[in-house]
Amino acid sequence: MREINLDNLDDIARGAGILGTGGGGDPYIGKLLAREAIRKYGPVRLVAFDEVPDDATVVPVSGMGAPTVLLERVPAGGEEVAALRALEKHIGRAATHIAPIEVGGVNSMLPIACAAEAGLPLVDGDAMGRAFPEAQMVLPGLIGVANTPMALADDKGNSIIVDAVSNHAAERIARAVCVELGCQISSADTVMRGDQLTDGLVPATLTLAERLGAAVREARAEHTDPVLAARTMLSGTHLLTGKVIDVSRRTEGGFARGNARIEGIGDDAGRVLELGFQNEHLLATRDGETVATTPDLICVLDTDTGDPVTTEGLRYGLRVSVLAAPCDPRWTTPGGLALAGPRYFGYDVDYLPFRES
Repeated sequence: MREINLDNLDDIARGAGILGTGGGGDPYIGKLLAREAIRKYGPVRLVAFDEVPDDATVVPVSGMGAPTVLLERVPAGGEEVAALRALEKHIGRAATHIAPIEVGGVNSMLPIACAAEAGLPLVDGDAMGRAFPEAQMVLPGLIGVANTPMALADDKGNSIIVDAVSNHAAERIARAVCVELGCQISSADTVMRGDQLTDGLVPATLTLAERLGAAVREARAEHTDPVLAARTMLSGTHLLTGKVIDVSRRTEGGFARGNARIEGIGDDAGRVLELGFQNEHLLATRDGETVATTPDLICVLDTDTGDPVTTEGLRYGLRVSVLAAPCDPRWTTPGGLALAGPRYFGYDVDYLPFRES
């Protein structure tokens, strides 16, 4: 066991923003909420899988909605705890541990704030190893864990329990609720036992986020390349460095959907990379050739600072570097690709296995 405190929060937020593949919500907003919770309630205990009892009740919490809305409708704080309490009341037992549903942006920070306020330990792992836009896109689903009952809560005090016939149905119902409540709500769902964590979650992802964020910070302090530091930490590959020349983005059905076009500079002059996204980056095409697809990670970083650039933060003129990195291998199984492969999102391409350059 170790602690998440004010000293390591910045590194975790930066690393989680990179791992979030452009989605998961602005990590800066989440960091502010986590910082305030830690100041008020104290540090959060971070525990590895083998420190969690087999009969523990582990509850992942998260924010749900369009990241573009999060920029204008900042959470009041406490919505995740409200969702947690509603779920506990419904299932008739108290949570013993909190977990992130994804290691991405604000959704790595909100579980920290929730764990601090609830006084519960936080599991060092998540259900994706990155961020994905839909509620059924979690590894526990591959081992038969249902994402319902699911408790949803908003900043006005409303809470709703969803109990659906399938994980896909739960996503449709929850997304409709999310849109009706302003495209920004909180969720507690996908309840797991302690003995399911190894098979159902990706281990040590908060630790990875902290190490990744620290590597970028240290590279900047040493005046070396922060993008290279991130690429090395992720065992990733470089897709393109360039300038954002066009972004087409819309908020639709509770998601931020769109495309971005990046024109190469320096060694990549004359090349063009196009990104397709639904909250997260899902497809990268360079000079007309597919070079990376979901479920592998496609990460956009500020070229100078190495800071993550979210899909809602993409804008004309930004100098960015785009990296690809391998996903958890469970996502490349037939079941994983059915949940989060490129064809699920409507792209007419098959999954392109990660190739390190």
